Amino acid sequence: MSRTYEDLLSEAARLPEQDRATLAGFLIESLEGPSDSDVDALWAAEIERRVADIDSGRETSVPWEEVRQRLLERLHAR
Repeated sequence: MSRTYEDLLSEAARLPEQDRATLAGFLIESLEGPSDSDVDALWAAEIERRVADIDSGRETSVPWEEVRQRLLERLHAR
């Protein structure tokens, strides 16, 4: 007996939140083509630069709660 698309979605929706997030990530990755090692290396260097900027005090971070509040305010202002 083969599963239908609807059965699969229904079963996936009943998974715990963390499992659904893992499944979503897997599905998104399955749509992407092969990774580009040059791009991956550039992103790794950019991440290292940003972390170094934060560690040295050249940049500061904003707590997620504040960012979320700002985004919600902008959304409601439309």
